[in-house]
Amino acid sequence: MATTRNAHAGWIGDLPTGAGKVTLDSSDLGSFEITWKARTEAAEGKTSPEELIAAAHSSCFAMAFSHELSGAGHAADYVNTSAAVTFVPGTGITGSHLTLAARIPGISQEDFDRIANAAKSGCPVSAALSGIEITLDATLDA
Repeated sequence: MATTRNAHAGWIGDLPTGAGKVTLDSSDLGSFEITWKARTEAAEGKTSPEELIAAAHSSCFAMAFSHELSGAGHAADYVNTSAAVTFVPGTGITGSHLTLAARIPGISQEDFDRIANAAKSGCPVSAALSGIEITLDATLDA
């Protein structure tokens, strides 16, 4: 079954000094302030498209990893993921760096690495971001 999620943004002013809000419509979780300064300098309590993409990528990767892991007959004690999305003014979004730390009883390092890379490739957000470099640091905790 296909799903569609919605958000909207409003903006007032020019790019350098203007401001706006992005609202998460489907979840009704709220509105978040956005500014060019928050996007290119310090966040200062505001978000950016890159932070929202990082949230999407890290959560999708966690789901994809858990799916690949269970398909291989393993269960994790825990899985922690993060994504760092890089934006270069004048160039655009240049990469997303995924980080994974997990404790998985009885898995070999080789299987862990294979599953982590399969999840990185199989994550639908990774597919959507195929125009940028996606890297992965995966750590199997003892």
